[in-house]
Amino acid sequence: MPNDNRSQCGNANDPSCIGQAVGNTGATTRDILLDRDGTLIEDRHYLSDPAQVTLLPGVARALRRLSRAGCRLFMVSNQSGVGRGYFSLEKVHACNMRLAQLLAVSGVQFTDMLLCPHSPDAGCDCRKPQTGMWDVLRERHGLHAAHTAMVGDKCDDVRFARAAGLRAVLVLTGKGRDHAAELGLALPPAGFWTSGVPLAPDQPHAVAADLMAAADFLLQSF
Repeated sequence: MPNDNRSQCGNANDPSCIGQAVGNTGATTRDILLDRDGTLIEDRHYLSDPAQVTLLPGVARALRRLSRAGCRLFMVSNQSGVGRGYFSLEKVHACNMRLAQLLAVSGVQFTDMLLCPHSPDAGCDCRKPQTGMWDVLRERHGLHAAHTAMVGDKCDDVRFARAAGLRAVLVLTGKGRDHAAELGLALPPAGFWTSGVPLAPDQPHAVAADLMAAADFLLQSF
């Protein structure tokens, strides 16, 4: 169950996004950052009701595989509905707690969960694709870019990962298909697709049909 351990996170010393510390912080060489809406749970426009938190198919199984392989799991999520005044920060934390409860049934736990509550025009450095949330996690948990991957369904997740020097995986759940088309990427009918050529700055290292396929790629590439 997440602790309501809130800290501001623009950088490790002067943070500007909200964190909920969860789980242990034991050392590992493999760390996975995950977007929330459209990657882990169904993307409901400006979700604020914990009762509507619904895991996408295969998510719990994929995360359990990664966890059992020694990976630490972190969530990094843009939640501009707070900054736009659509719902409170407490509503977001309640949704995150519900997500943690659903995953705990499968023995899955996040090491940390971060969110940016700001609107896009706030000019913060924690809203993806800015790398403020990565900076906080790196300092707080000793993460290393060479041993870390980011999985998400949006262009901003890919750009966040590439800017931080992480492996980037775009999943085709949520808004993934639309964003893959925006980036001009091939769409695997199943499994994952990887590029064998040097990547453009906003392209992922892999495109995966879903989180289970993303886990296949990550477990082969680490």
